[in-house]
Amino acid sequence: MNVLALSSYPVEAAATRYRLVQYVVPLAMRGITLEIRPFLDSKLFTSFYRRGELPRTSLGLLRAGIRRLGDVFAARNVDVVFVQREAMIFGPPLIEWLAKRLGNCPLVLDLDDATYISYSSPTYGHLGKVLKWPGKTDRLIRWASVVTCGNRTIADYVRSKGTESVVIPTVVDTDRFRPASGPNRRDPSVPVIGWIGTHSTCPYLESIFPALQDLARSHRFLLKVVGSGRDRISVPGVSVQTLDWSLEREVEDFQSFDIGLYPIVDDGWSAGKSGFKAIQYMAVGIPHVVTPLGACAEIGEPGVTHFCASSRDEWCGALSCLLQDGELRERMGESGRQHAVCHYHLSVQVEILSTLLGQVARKDRTTPSLRETEFLDSRSNCDSQLHQDAEVTP
Repeated sequence: MNVLALSSYPVEAAATRYRLVQYVVPLAMRGITLEIRPFLDSKLFTSFYRRGELPRTSLGLLRAGIRRLGDVFAARNVDVVFVQREAMIFGPPLIEWLAKRLGNCPLVLDLDDATYISYSSPTYGHLGKVLKWPGKTDRLIRWASVVTCGNRTIADYVRSKGTESVVIPTVVDTDRFRPASGPNRRDPSVPVIGWIGTHSTCPYLESIFPALQDLARSHRFLLKVVGSGRDRISVPGVSVQTLDWSLEREVEDFQSFDIGLYPIVDDGWSAGKSGFKAIQYMAVGIPHVVTPLGACAEIGEPGVTHFCASSRDEWCGALSCLLQDGELRERMGESGRQHAVCHYHLSVQVEILSTLLGQVARKDRTTPSLRETEFLDSRSNCDSQLHQDAEVTP
């Protein structure tokens, strides 16, 4: 079976890397060829969020649009067109419409974020919102045979539009994302509190800066920020290390933390987040503190694998508890690692995706619906081991 995957972004984007690229080899072992064609190449992706390079970026987008038209003809020779979010990052869903009609093959849509919610780009502002083409995601949902969703919130929205949805969480290969090996991987006298994200999610981190300032009055720690898009971040009283994000260094950066941060804000867009960062923290065996909203409230075991915090005092209290107890950090990290392996193993998601693609390609609706395949409802005998350690409240 041949599947053509159209993504907005290249491998440097987490959505492409973890929703598509990591499935290529395991799907091939099951007889499914997944060919990925991104709209932006790596070079254009790097310049896309720099407003100073807008003229060159505009020319690059024009070329990418022309190149994308060729993918419409490629769709005539495949069994399924698999669209990750959207085929192009601007304009109406023309490519998807042409691929489905001219290619005469079914469309599967993948949504790892709530792209049906209007979002204002921190780089392009209102212009970006207009170019995104209002209502685009809803049209794609209607055209799709099935939509693979990063979490339950998105799946419920898709079903409200009358289209079948399947929850496939964004996961990592736990053979790659694993605890660091070897002793003395960091200075134990200065714990590292870390965050990895993008320029668009950096405001979430900024929302807890007051709590970090409170924490620094009584605890010594290093705040390590990766991928904020800023050369320097200043938090009064807090020692901050700022690094650019690197694909080659991604796992190593996660492993360098003692405690992970996962703050989000209470709005529709954030509620549609898939909680991926929590899975990454757990996979490398470190505890984290998270805002319990949307999928983030359902991933892991509060008090066992991580702490939850919403207010300034809760963030300060949870982080203080972890900073002053190294054994607790180690115990929660081990529980998180076990939870990630038990519940978010890549092989499980590959089976779901390969079965779904096979059903869609055959147009076989007689087999049991995958609608009820909800990863959060699955339980394994690993759970009993997780709860052998007493729950801790900060």
